[in-house]
Amino acid sequence: MVSLEIREMTAGDADAVLEIYGEGIATGHATFETAAPEWADWNRARRPDCRFVAADGVEVLGWAVLSPVSSRPVYAGCAEVMIYIAARARGRGVGRALLHRLVAASEAAGVWTLQAGIFPENVGSLALHESFGFRRLGVRERPGRMSHGPMTGQWRDVVLLERRSRTIGRD
Repeated sequence: MVSLEIREMTAGDADAVLEIYGEGIATGHATFETAAPEWADWNRARRPDCRFVAADGVEVLGWAVLSPVSSRPVYAGCAEVMIYIAARARGRGVGRALLHRLVAASEAAGVWTLQAGIFPENVGSLALHESFGFRRLGVRERPGRMSHGPMTGQWRDVVLLERRSRTIGRD
């Protein structure tokens, strides 16, 4: 485990966040996206209250954020998890520390359901999420075809996971 500071993400973290996102994209096992967007577009699509980075000194090693799943008020307590770890920091507890903070912050923000969609080949991410109480709901079969990475041209499945809060949304 590295010495980590988990702190709120700021606009000053934009370059590091997008660089780490690009590293995840390049693996071909993190997302169907082919390139990181401009910061303004990325920023607009994420909840402003649940964004964290893991830093070792001044270097950002990973990040975790929530995105709304819908603009409909009934889904205000549901959010999608995104978590990305720099290649140089994978397997060192960074994801665990970030997800721990993100789950706590989500409940403090009134979020009762967290969801994630993960490629089945990303066994590390699946195991991490399941260790935090996410359960597999099922598999979306072949929702998209990869245009980059080691599986270029192949249709990919996506495992759907959900975590219901034990304290929020139970009344």
